[in-house]
Amino acid sequence: MPPYTIVYFPVRGRCEAMRMLLADQGQSWKEEVVTKDSWMQGSLKASCLYGQLPKFQDGDLTLYQSNAILRHLGRSLGLYGKDQREAALADVVNDGVEDLRCKYATLIYTNYEAGKDDYVKELPGRLKPFETLLSQNRGGQAFIVGDQVSFADYNLLDLMLIHQVLAPGCLDSLPLLSAYVARLSARPKLKAFLDSAEHVNRPINGNGKQ
Repeated sequence: MPPYTIVYFPVRGRCEAMRMLLADQGQSWKEEVVTKDSWMQGSLKASCLYGQLPKFQDGDLTLYQSNAILRHLGRSLGLYGKDQREAALADVVNDGVEDLRCKYATLIYTNYEAGKDDYVKELPGRLKPFETLLSQNRGGQAFIVGDQVSFADYNLLDLMLIHQVLAPGCLDSLPLLSAYVARLSARPKLKAFLDSAEHVNRPINGNGKQ
């Protein structure tokens, strides 16, 4: 049995970053897919700490909150920087990813038709901090923090990939970020995952908008 289990809806949503992390690190995991009907029955929801998914199991440890799960994997798999300084910078990146992910989710689930044009127009400015962070780390030729991959890289990469679907030219004015996305996506194990039917056929969001 794989040590890890992801309990989540049949979408990429808040779990694709952790899936990319596990795949790239050569880890196996089990998926327990929760349908809308089974979720609406209420018993699983009632059993979840915050009444929401994802739920993640690492052996006998059960975790909730997607960013807590990413950080746990970062610590346990050596993906949290090489020292406290790099760990702190990885947290800065990850919190920035979370801020933009929340804005994205609000657009997708509450204001897609009316808000998409303005969102896309403002996107280069919202992505600029990540370009700046890259420029401050080895000229943008490495990872978002330090010289080894961290949990924050996978979360940022997922965020960039879903925004390239929403707005295909969104990285055109951000050469370091564009090259970073291409470079990370070409890592052999990660590329195999991104090319897999499992990833390609999994909807990004639960309402069909992307």
